Amino acid sequence: MADLPGVVITGASGRMGQMLVRLLQGSDRARLVGCVERTGHAWVGRDIGVCMGGAPLGVAVTDDALEAFARAQAVIDFTAPAATVEFAALAAQARAVHVIGTTGLEAEHLTRISAAAHHAVIVRAGNMSLGVNLLVRLTQKVAQALDADWDIEVVEAHHRMKVDAPSGTALMLGQAAAEGRGVDLAAVADRGRDGITGARTRGTIGFSAIRGGDIVGEHDVLFAGEGERIILRHVATDRTIFARGALRAALWGQAQKPGRYDMMDVLGL
Repeated sequence: MADLPGVVITGASGRMGQMLVRLLQGSDRARLVGCVERTGHAWVGRDIGVCMGGAPLGVAVTDDALEAFARAQAVIDFTAPAATVEFAALAAQARAVHVIGTTGLEAEHLTRISAAAHHAVIVRAGNMSLGVNLLVRLTQKVAQALDADWDIEVVEAHHRMKVDAPSGTALMLGQAAAEGRGVDLAAVADRGRDGITGARTRGTIGFSAIRGGDIVGEHDVLFAGEGERIILRHVATDRTIFARGALRAALWGQAQKPGRYDMMDVLGL
């Protein structure tokens, strides 16, 4: 096992963090070498296995990210934008592959992440699943084939605890549609409707967000024309698909040169 790539999980107490820990427990391709949480968190200093209600795993949760990263070949990060930016710089120092599943990143965050990518491999995606990335490619192709008389709407649904909207996946799909049409998404996105909005502007790409219950993730891309509609859909029923995709990206990154990549690169799409 010692010769397998070592992986650190950030935000280890979170839903995705714990799922990644469990995935690595049963993996024969990588091993868990560190878990990171914020300073002051109740899990810091305790064994991650015990914290999760199981047997000790021999890995203590730490708030010293750099020390943990220095022992790893990869870092998998589903946290928050401000934390991810800091982790990107530290992972670059450690020359560890940084897999980023964090959503809600803004332009200033992406600029700093790009700077870190000069020194290490960074794989960032709004969604790590194979099915979603195939949907992204299909969306681009369909948008390329249809003119602006077809309205495009991205409809996404997630659990009540999700804090950002539209989702990172919805934005990926919107970007794919914009690229298919050869337009700038920022110029044509319609991300909010309320009250007397007037008729829809031709050529816009709309976003609708649903939040409720424990919905894992559902994404529809609606192409609405006169007398007909095309709907592309992906439904996630198990968050493990995101964890598996993230681990696949971490292993793929071991053979790459420093730079920015996404799941399209990982999956060869």
